[in-house]
Amino acid sequence: MVHAYILIQTEVGKAAQVATTISEIAGVTKAEDVTGPYDVIVRAEAESVDALGRLVVARVQSVDGITRTLTCPVVNI
Repeated sequence: MVHAYILIQTEVGKAAQVATTISEIAGVTKAEDVTGPYDVIVRAEAESVDALGRLVVARVQSVDGITRTLTCPVVNI
């Protein structure tokens, strides 16, 4: 299982709506509004790195109101 944090920038005033919509996507375990350079931080999981990529590109990035994402896979060192 691959876990990642997805940092999301949204259009002004869209953070809450984006977080709510993303929280309903399969594979997303948590989506929260935050302050700072990013508006929403998502915790997601997938069976593989390729599946994670499909989740981000096909599902998360298609949510209305998102302007930019940064995916940070979790590593176990």
